[in-house]
Amino acid sequence: MYVEDKASFWEDIYQKNDARWDLGGVTPVFDRLSEEIKIGKVCVIGCGRGYDAIMFAKKKFEVTAIDFADTAIEAIKKMSQEHKVDIETLKENIFDISLKYHGLYDYVIEQTCFCAINPNRRKEYEEVVFQLLKPNAHLIGLWFPLDKLKLDGGPPYRVSEEELENLFSERWYKDMEEFPLDSIPTRKNREKLIVFKKKS
Repeated sequence: MYVEDKASFWEDIYQKNDARWDLGGVTPVFDRLSEEIKIGKVCVIGCGRGYDAIMFAKKKFEVTAIDFADTAIEAIKKMSQEHKVDIETLKENIFDISLKYHGLYDYVIEQTCFCAINPNRRKEYEEVVFQLLKPNAHLIGLWFPLDKLKLDGGPPYRVSEEELENLFSERWYKDMEEFPLDSIPTRKNREKLIVFKKKS
């Protein structure tokens, strides 16, 4: 087991108030895209405190939010009550998600989950998101950090466009890609929006 596979590793970071991936609010790119895509079932993997999950739910998407840190799950449950939205929360490692969730979702939302897992598990990640999605459904990813060196280690671990191309080459179409103009300033040109469509 890798250290990143342990919920306690991430919970310790929350307790130290060192969750540097936490934007403190909704991701502007996802907020924009939520207005452009058809309403459906959304799964936010590695949801953290759940700002984006709340945003999608407020816009009438049916949302499942997955994380395995206590602080994250408690935060999203509290916010869902405050905003009066229904969100299914799963306190799970994404690699342990029940088979009953396979083929349920129109969208999987990715942001800083991929870079948080050990790179040796990235093929397993591809398998997880493939199984969660319906045929012809979409993995909407803000892939980050693109500017890190492999030798730097992690988490967050380096993400490269070449690796993504290889990983999602067989069972996916690339539907869209851009360096978003509405990335937050500290991530501008360090993250890329790439939307993959699952082949039927």
